[in-house]
Amino acid sequence: MIDKLNLTEEIDWTTVGLYVLLVIFGWMNIYASSYNEQLTLILNIRQNYGDQLLWILVSWIMIIVLFAIDHRLYHFFSWVIYGFSILLLLVVLLAGVEVNNARSWIRIMGFNFQPSEFVKVTTALAIARYLSGYNIKLWTWKSIWVMALLIGLPAGLIGLQPDWGTALVFTCFILLMYREGMPGWILALSIFITILFLMTLLLSKVTVILVLIALAITIFGIISRKLFYAILAAFIMTLFYFVLRQVFPVLGFYFDTYRILLIALAASSLVYVILSLARKIRNVGMILVLLFGFIAFTYSVDFVFHRILKPHQQTRVNILLGKETDVRNVGYNLNQSKIAIGSGGFFGKGYLKGTQTKLDFVPEQSTDFIFCTVGEEWGFLGTTIAILLYMGLLVRILFLAERQRSQFARIYGYGVASVLFFHFAINISMTIGLFPVIGIPLPFFSYGGSSMLAFTLLLFILVRFDSVRKVYIK
Repeated sequence: MIDKLNLTEEIDWTTVGLYVLLVIFGWMNIYASSYNEQLTLILNIRQNYGDQLLWILVSWIMIIVLFAIDHRLYHFFSWVIYGFSILLLLVVLLAGVEVNNARSWIRIMGFNFQPSEFVKVTTALAIARYLSGYNIKLWTWKSIWVMALLIGLPAGLIGLQPDWGTALVFTCFILLMYREGMPGWILALSIFITILFLMTLLLSKVTVILVLIALAITIFGIISRKLFYAILAAFIMTLFYFVLRQVFPVLGFYFDTYRILLIALAASSLVYVILSLARKIRNVGMILVLLFGFIAFTYSVDFVFHRILKPHQQTRVNILLGKETDVRNVGYNLNQSKIAIGSGGFFGKGYLKGTQTKLDFVPEQSTDFIFCTVGEEWGFLGTTIAILLYMGLLVRILFLAERQRSQFARIYGYGVASVLFFHFAINISMTIGLFPVIGIPLPFFSYGGSSMLAFTLLLFILVRFDSVRKVYIK
């Protein structure tokens, strides 16, 4: 064990350098997005670039404070700060400031503070604290439920603000869980649910149910290795459907195809359960539970989409999926963003020479759509450099996480990588039309004091852990 370390030598300067490059490049683009030839003073805090520069300086002061604190306190107080962050989310719901139709902010001494940005940090610490505990294994149901609570509680409270974009960020922790031993079937199930979610939005309800039924019968045939019983299941289901389709009108019941299909499925499932018990056919109950569970999920997706999402949110999703075209209203931001990025060409129009930027064609260009400023003024070359900087930082974070001798620090490191990767991938995907516009910032680039402080805190707690990794015996 090493008692004393020279922190200036142990700090990972590669990570620090990548962070500084991203922050500087991000600030330059914020300056460009709100540039005014008559207001060029960079310390003008009435302008976005001046305000952001102030928060960058505050973030750098915070880094010094982080290194002055004993690294063991992050572990010791992880539950306390997680609980405090949950309390702040409750305060936001009760007495928060409403901005852009979401109650996500708390006003403190004239500044708006967004707790949801910092809860990502505290959740990563809480997860690391729990998973690094004695004899914790992620393949037990108890651990899965605890993890679901740790992640679901802040996500649910943020969703109530409502800020579903930020709430969605918390799904990224499944990557951390998989690295720490979560069974592969849970990850596979998550991917399947994602695919099913998209199918529900793209295809008719009848088509989705038929696909699920066909998939269930196929899996049953593979697991049971009894092709005859799989074919029999399909035959019973088909027979019930056609019989009910003829009988219902005679009885005076007029159901659509979707309802008849569900009734036929329920009736045939009951018959098949009785048959499986008589013939001692295994796995029928499990497959039926999964089948009806997935059908219930598709119904919930359809219900949320049509009953809970607001019309403009529905339109955004439909535009992304190619079901609608709207370049003047809801789809205006995305359309102008694509125009801005495409107009930059290979080398860009030049710094401070972006016409889309100067004429304010892209709303929220300094926040959620900051990447289109990069595309317009720096071109394909500039966007490639930005992406490479992010990829370099993510790879370095994974390297730092893997070389940690403390399990707590390693798990936290993967939490940092998961959060930053999600923000990076989704934000850029939003600006080029590969993902719905859900309003999450690009780390170290987007304008915003809360996000700058939170992402800096998230990253440099890991850098702090890495600087003292030699204290721990391998």
